Amino acid sequence: MTLEPGFWTAILAALSGLALTVGLERFLQTAARWRRPAAAWALHMGLYGLAYVVLVFVLGRPIFATALLCAFFLLLVVVSNAKFKALREAFVFQDYEYFTDAIRHPRLYIPFLGWGKFFLAAAGFIAALTIGLWLEAVPALRAAWTGQWGALALLAALSLGLLLWGNRARLMVQIAPEQDVQALGLLASFWRYWQQGRERPSLSSPFENAAPKTSSVLSAADSLADLPHLVSVQSESFFDARRISDRIRPEILAEFDRFKSEAVASGYLQVPAWGANTVRSEFSFLSGIENRALGVHRFNPYRAVCAGWSVATLASWLKQQGYRTICIHPYPASFYQRHRVFPLFGFDEFLDIKTFADVARTGPYIGDLAVAEKVASVLEQATGPVFIHVITMENHGPLHLEKVAAGDIEALYQQAPPPGCEDLTIYLRHIRNADAMLTRLRGALSSSDRPTSLCWYGDHVPIMPSVYAALGTPCGDVDYFIWNSTGGQTKTPHRDAAIHDLAREWMCSSGVMFKQTL
Repeated sequence: MTLEPGFWTAILAALSGLALTVGLERFLQTAARWRRPAAAWALHMGLYGLAYVVLVFVLGRPIFATALLCAFFLLLVVVSNAKFKALREAFVFQDYEYFTDAIRHPRLYIPFLGWGKFFLAAAGFIAALTIGLWLEAVPALRAAWTGQWGALALLAALSLGLLLWGNRARLMVQIAPEQDVQALGLLASFWRYWQQGRERPSLSSPFENAAPKTSSVLSAADSLADLPHLVSVQSESFFDARRISDRIRPEILAEFDRFKSEAVASGYLQVPAWGANTVRSEFSFLSGIENRALGVHRFNPYRAVCAGWSVATLASWLKQQGYRTICIHPYPASFYQRHRVFPLFGFDEFLDIKTFADVARTGPYIGDLAVAEKVASVLEQATGPVFIHVITMENHGPLHLEKVAAGDIEALYQQAPPPGCEDLTIYLRHIRNADAMLTRLRGALSSSDRPTSLCWYGDHVPIMPSVYAALGTPCGDVDYFIWNSTGGQTKTPHRDAAIHDLAREWMCSSGVMFKQTL
């Protein structure tokens, strides 16, 4: 039996593409090691081989299929490096939604890759598609077992065998992206993260069994009358930037300083995110579950909730106590699937970007002051105790897409910043508006007929690599405070906290929950 040229073309193209992917891994910021478990190599070869077989079966062009696979692998490397530079974390399987989100919300993602790289990649893909379909012809005897299909059958059997063998090893992963990519390679780490992502978390929230601080002697109406309005603000990318430079005017956060001086608790807050991935901090605050305890689900806990994981939250617990629970977020509710997740968390109402349709933007997003006005409106109309969870957007990057305005330097600094700090100037302009939001919230909370309590915290530090290069990189902790309109407790000294403990600390400080439930 004589094998057709198409048989050997398919085999050689597959081997060439496989070798190229191994070489491309060396360009990762967290480059995969040559020495890795045999099962990791088996997973890499098996996954690549099956993807190659499918593409060639559909296209009939082995060289073109190899080019497409290698181009996609290169894209993964570029995206992983861009993520590592901005967020100090390698690309993981759970980040696959970055690609669809980049299409639906391009301003949030593509600038960190770079518009030049994005358009170059898009042009290269279109050119490769055009040239590949035009230059490489489909073999005449493609379906013969001595031709292309015979080679595909052989490659499919080998690839499937390698994949099954590598899978049986159940390679150990640390759920630390950089270490896992280095130890196992990109594709093998993807496979193991995908496998672990299919397992639903078994953790429970401390809010499942928390006891309210109410007296059984009181009637339900009397108990509700004593409950304070509760407002939590997850301020986008908020941290006290004065920590990294004494050139910044201290008065830009005058109201923040005033709240801290009156707060029952304040300090630095440990959060599980750097620069982005807001939902990690958001979930830990609302659920009381430490991010690291989630295993592979720590990258996006909301995906597990959408898949059927039922978890108690601060909102569902407060709803049981008689609160009306509302989330305010001036962005599409579908982002991070919040429109599906938040009803499961116990929120009665979600006021998203549609609520702010007639509001002028502050920069590219709805401003913090407009959000404060909405909070004030909800409090004024409330007939019973309300819990309002606010997720702001004004200070969301990319900061480098905005421009420094005339007068910004004089208004924001005591002394001009060093070169390369344009992003910091933009950032300060926005957190000055966050401070104005606090002024409006103080007015709304203080004028309420019912006691009120405010919990304010940042979700993560902002992405400002050039600023950190000039002034030093912060540790990643943000700032928080807990404030009650009635005082009620003696102010505690500066106290650091972890975000998964913050909501329960707030409930105890506001008199809604017994301290011993912590």
